Amino acid sequence: MNDIKVYALSTCIHCRNAKKYLDECGVKYECVHVDELTGDERKKIVQEVKEHNPAVSFPTIVIRDKVVVGFHKDQIDEALKED
Repeated sequence: MNDIKVYALSTCIHCRNAKKYLDECGVKYECVHVDELTGDERKKIVQEVKEHNPAVSFPTIVIRDKVVVGFHKDQIDEALKED
């Protein structure tokens, strides 16, 4: 299941809480800690984030075709339900 991707910062409490919540929901996801990337890889990922969230704020969670910006359990639950 590679249809959930979390763009996060390693130092962000909201990012940590979002990942913890996804873990509690038992869903598999790919997490990218943007602040740990460098050079071209970082530029590429920031561009990816901009496509989903022009403000480039974290966490940016992509669940299939839905985007949740920030840690909002209700929005995450809603996006997970749509299968």
